[in-house]
Amino acid sequence: MTEDAENDGKGAGPALFRLVRHWSRQWAPDVVQQLDDSAPATWTAQNLYVIQAIDGAAGTGDAEVTVADVARQLGLDRSVASRMITDAVRDGFVLRDTSAHDARRAALKLTDEARSFLQHSNTHQQDAFERLVSDWPADDQRRFSSYLLRLTTEVLDAP
Repeated sequence: MTEDAENDGKGAGPALFRLVRHWSRQWAPDVVQQLDDSAPATWTAQNLYVIQAIDGAAGTGDAEVTVADVARQLGLDRSVASRMITDAVRDGFVLRDTSAHDARRAALKLTDEARSFLQHSNTHQQDAFERLVSDWPADDQRRFSSYLLRLTTEVLDAP
């Protein structure tokens, strides 16, 4: 492959989706087991997805996080998101109260245990990223990190 062919961006889309498939189908469910051998049984990938979704929705500046917000963050319908949230409530990661704005809605908040799980997961994810690019030159690591953060912000945090 020539230098120009490597840098023209062609093939980047399929490569991105190949990575997404790899981590979503194979690697992601194992992340919880990889976090810590002594992790509680409730530290499941499903609970982590709910915690990350609530944290992500709360980061958008909305005063309350609802089931609809979690569903939107996870790309699921409300009934599936609601069942996942029910499990996270049962496992002590989410507090579910009535919305102050609409009594028909639930307002969701993370517990301290959820924040601990999230922090542990974030540390693990950062370590995994650093291992993946550890053989790259420092400038490439910084550039790729910057582009990845930019893409994430533009795709997931855009209004």
